[in-house]
Amino acid sequence: MSKLSSGFTTGTCAAAAAKAATMFLMKGITLNEVGIMLPEGNSVVIPVIYVRGNGLSAEAAVRKDAGDDPDVTNGMAIAVSVTEIEGSEIVIAAGEGVGTVTKPGLSVAPGEPAINPVPRRMISNAVREVTERSVRVIISVPGGKEIAAKTFNPRLGIVGGLSILGTSGRVRPFSCPALRTSLKCLLDVALACGIRVPVFVPGHIGERAAGRHFRTSPGQVIEIGNEWGFILDCAAQDFEALMILGHPGKLAKLAMGAWDTHSSRSKSAVPFVTALACSIIARPMQEMTTVEGLFSILPDAEQKRLGDVLAEKICEAIGKRIRERPEIAVVLVNMRGEIIGSSGDLRRWA
Repeated sequence: MSKLSSGFTTGTCAAAAAKAATMFLMKGITLNEVGIMLPEGNSVVIPVIYVRGNGLSAEAAVRKDAGDDPDVTNGMAIAVSVTEIEGSEIVIAAGEGVGTVTKPGLSVAPGEPAINPVPRRMISNAVREVTERSVRVIISVPGGKEIAAKTFNPRLGIVGGLSILGTSGRVRPFSCPALRTSLKCLLDVALACGIRVPVFVPGHIGERAAGRHFRTSPGQVIEIGNEWGFILDCAAQDFEALMILGHPGKLAKLAMGAWDTHSSRSKSAVPFVTALACSIIARPMQEMTTVEGLFSILPDAEQKRLGDVLAEKICEAIGKRIRERPEIAVVLVNMRGEIIGSSGDLRRWA
């Protein structure tokens, strides 16, 4: 199997475009490619799509190359315009398609463009390689507002577009660390917004059920996906209580000791839940291919018994992992979002 190729962050692309635009503005030189120093100390050469200007300002663009990573920004143009201004500093601003931070808890303050600290330093360093004059640098991502809807930005309180990101300057293919960084940002924003009893859900079924059955505020329901071990470890010291809400086909895996619940990295929960049902209801279960199917063949009372016991086992497993702090509650729902079992004190969310 061939090695997956890495790519470059939006921060690296913005720095390269800023350098190319500054070279044109200050020296009249048009570059087809730009050398950029990454935070890790290595230099890279980035192709430039275009450079243009009118004597007062210059603009250059670089195409985002994410390598083999399934990044939604792959192939997008990162455009930077540079204008000379009075003073001695570099002012970095957001243009079309770059978002604005609206919530506390991120590395950029509310009201500021969603351009993270490392990309800001890279952009400033790239400009300073060309000139010591004061300039305004405006970062734009055409189409970024529409693409941002597919990212974590709306949940992080970043409105109007994408973020200019990067810590190493490179995009690692199929980056689990990138996903975990986004999840940790969601926790930081929740804390900064005063949320102390969040609701963790695997996905949309849990998210909709949380709004249907409980009183929740914006940012309180956090979609975890499959990264349960990571997120529970992060949350253990910061919150007063956690509700874990979702479908038993996913959450039963926590009781099985599978803290990454992705189907390719964990076993099916069907045998575990079937064995539990047999022991609780004291009769053989019809063989089913899904946990949803297993619950569906049980009368309501037996569904509730199985759901409650399974929820309790999930609670116990989480409590052992994070040493029973914070307080844990588990709510299980079927595919229709109906509650089929629970464990723990739910009054904090009532």
